[in-house]
Amino acid sequence: MLMQQEFATRAVRIVEKDDNVTGLAVAGSWITDELDEYSDLDLVLVTEEKIAGSKTKMLAFARKLGELISGFTGEHVGEPRLLICLYDNPLLHVDIKFLTLQEFKERVENPVVLFERNGSLSNIISTTKPEWPRVDFQWIEDRFWTWIHYLATKVARGELFECIDGLCFLRARVLTPLMQVKAKKLPRGVRKAEMQLNLPDLENLKITLPQYDKESVVKAIDNTISIYRSLRRKLYPDNIELQTLAEKRSIEFFKKIKS
Repeated sequence: MLMQQEFATRAVRIVEKDDNVTGLAVAGSWITDELDEYSDLDLVLVTEEKIAGSKTKMLAFARKLGELISGFTGEHVGEPRLLICLYDNPLLHVDIKFLTLQEFKERVENPVVLFERNGSLSNIISTTKPEWPRVDFQWIEDRFWTWIHYLATKVARGELFECIDGLCFLRARVLTPLMQVKAKKLPRGVRKAEMQLNLPDLENLKITLPQYDKESVVKAIDNTISIYRSLRRKLYPDNIELQTLAEKRSIEFFKKIKS
């Protein structure tokens, strides 16, 4: 048994004694049977009394489950109800999402139920549908060319670290999700991209990785533009409003910077 499974089994024995706990479920790699020794454990804790919103209560509960080394809330990933934990013996990353039964209805995937009272979680799973966030083509197109102009200004100023960081952002929020849509995969960003994408798409991602060198950064931006245009042609429906002027002027500016 993997350490994640052992931790979850122990967690069930603990939470079933707590009358405030309605159920415990697990998401992430557990759902797709892709757990390995390096996987995080993604727990979903459903309670009668709301725990999320109080870091003190969230940490107090997390300490019941094992030897908690560190825990912090997930505002940086847009989810303050998430407590990101590092446990010891064994050393394990565990994410605990604290929800009420009503909040459990809104979800991106169906977790595996480990424990529940009166079939409460299973009933919600059987009567409601999860909805994974879709890639918003218009959202990307409305922003992409302004982002390119921004990167070009940073190249001109010599802020190469900022450019490299910006290229990482575009790879995670634009290129990889579009490639995943093309491959009919869930758009998870660069997470497990090496396992999901075909070889040509992986090779395309690689050429957006620059060295700390102006020429290399410029080439990576050029490649990012070319790959985006190619994906846009293949994926975008006719009702997407292309930002033609923003594209034209940003490319003109970038060409001046290159020369």
